Amino acid sequence: MVEATVPHLSTSRRLGRVGVIAVVVAAHAALFAALGLQRARIVEVPLLAPIEVELFRPVTPPPPPPPQVTPAAVQPGGGAPAAPSRVHVTPKPPEVPPELPAAPPTPAPVQTVVIGASPTVTLNSGLGQGGQGTGTGSGTGEGDGPGSGSGPIILRGASNGEILAFVPPEARRQRRSGRSAVNCVIRADTRLEGCRVVDESPGGFGFGEAAVRIAETHFRFRPPTTASGRPVDGFRVTVTVNFGRQ
Repeated sequence: MVEATVPHLSTSRRLGRVGVIAVVVAAHAALFAALGLQRARIVEVPLLAPIEVELFRPVTPPPPPPPQVTPAAVQPGGGAPAAPSRVHVTPKPPEVPPELPAAPPTPAPVQTVVIGASPTVTLNSGLGQGGQGTGTGSGTGEGDGPGSGSGPIILRGASNGEILAFVPPEARRQRRSGRSAVNCVIRADTRLEGCRVVDESPGGFGFGEAAVRIAETHFRFRPPTTASGRPVDGFRVTVTVNFGRQ
């Protein structure tokens, strides 16, 4: 008896498992079927009109107008409006060139005046007076403009007799001839002063001192003048006196 009942219990268990599997399969099949119906449904979506896109360059807007300046309101009041201000600038004075100091007058060179007896003995020996000359020069002086003036002019010399009167005694005793040059200042009255010996030959006989006395006693010179004719003060001249053979 026991062996007959055991196989019956195993068969019922198998059938129960098969039923469960069948139910699960049926449930899955129903689920897939439902899903298939949903996928098969077509949803109609309305088509939209196409969108047209047009590209264009933006237009630059014109600049804004300048702001208008509103003139200030004039407050009513008495009197005329004030005149515009003016700045007065003092003109610069013209530049004056500095005055140059006037150059001292430059008279013409003066040749040495030679007056006296000739120291050379000839066949026709005799005594004679040296010649006289004049000259002109140019220069400027204080208060005078540029131009030419006159040089010193000899007005009178010493004659042979006047020279013989001043021959030194020792030279007269030894009958010695000689010469001497003296430099003197011409005064406004044409006389000479301030004479000094610049040359004497031969020395030791007193020819230099004799020539100074002759020049200051007998010689006369007109002083040089500027371009305007004014005499030049303090001008010096050299005079040579020849003492012939005694």
